[in-house]
Amino acid sequence: MTRATAPSSATDSRRRHLGYLAAAVVFAIGMAGTTLPTPLYGLYREELGFSELMVTVIFASYAVGVIATLLLVGNHSDRVGRRPVLWAALALAAGSALCFLFEGGLPLLFAGRLLSGFSAGLLSGAGTVTVLELARPEHTSRAGFAATAANMGGLGCGPLLAGLLAEYAPKPLSLPFLVHLGLVAVACVVVLFLPETVEHPRLLTRPSPPGLYVPPEVRGVFAPSALAAFAGFALLGLFTAVAPSFVAQTLDITNHAVSGLVVFSVFLSSTVGQSWTARMPGRVALPLGCGVLVLGLLLVGASLWAETLPLLVAGAVCGGIGQGLAFRAGLTAVGEAAPPAHRAATVSSFFVVAYTGISLPVVGVGALTMWLGLDAAGLVFTGCVTLLAATTGLYLARAAGGRDQRS
Repeated sequence: MTRATAPSSATDSRRRHLGYLAAAVVFAIGMAGTTLPTPLYGLYREELGFSELMVTVIFASYAVGVIATLLLVGNHSDRVGRRPVLWAALALAAGSALCFLFEGGLPLLFAGRLLSGFSAGLLSGAGTVTVLELARPEHTSRAGFAATAANMGGLGCGPLLAGLLAEYAPKPLSLPFLVHLGLVAVACVVVLFLPETVEHPRLLTRPSPPGLYVPPEVRGVFAPSALAAFAGFALLGLFTAVAPSFVAQTLDITNHAVSGLVVFSVFLSSTVGQSWTARMPGRVALPLGCGVLVLGLLLVGASLWAETLPLLVAGAVCGGIGQGLAFRAGLTAVGEAAPPAHRAATVSSFFVVAYTGISLPVVGVGALTMWLGLDAAGLVFTGCVTLLAATTGLYLARAAGGRDQRS
């Protein structure tokens, strides 16, 4: 059985303190590559001539890669160590960038998104746990924020970087991926200097697919946290896959930097929401996050109805804050409740539920777009996710109220 090693000296303690910040940077770089294509889908549509449904299917292939990786090797870093898995994730991120660089049609777009999903699947479990384990005990809360902020911050920086380069630099379908390849190379060097947190890692261990494994002692915390994550990630999926098309086609704003900034705003707001989570108990942050998420979804629906950019940005900011509150509270609760030997597997199961939320509803939007149009399909989507988030929030609020009365 593996477990995280404890600092044996003041020097090792300092290395681990710096290590969790460096691991967060690696995590963010890897995740940024997964959203780089977001503001570029319009250019690919012009070049290859595919439909909005195909955009969402290409996007969803990324989530398929994430979920498959989490299910098959979500716990593998518990055995082989964190650093080998981080290197593998970065290698897959580089492979994804190369697919987009040499793109000549749909097959390489799908391959690039699938490889990106494999990378994100490895990072979601191993990256999160590495950041948490490299922090000193008194910095547990900071490390939890660093892990979730690296995840959401990296996802947000991808569209912003690609949008700016596509609009104001040459070679819009090549330069973003060249820049990311350079960042991945830097991240690989950083991993070389990170302390390994798994005792006696066994590099030649065969994967032992955990499936959706949640230890019995975690299940009471896991279910509501995962439902809240599902609803929040559904909102992120809408912005990542569909919002650029809405901005370009409905609002007639063709500036790629604007599309990237709109998507960036929801992830930045998520990071802000995560920073607020530390100021309140998890039993408060989870239902509050769901409530703010509902408000954000209503604003997004209003923006689709009124066809106005300010309301869309307001929905992104409000929804992102709600998603961040609920996501960090849920992830922290699940991570703290999980036993060390099964922590990566449990966190991976949490992300499986979350990434199911980022994929299936978005493909549904793409399919509905073929019959109802983009605006109406978006309204149906926001209505369904609003209902889920509201129901989950009410359940969590009642559960928290019941615990307060008993105490």
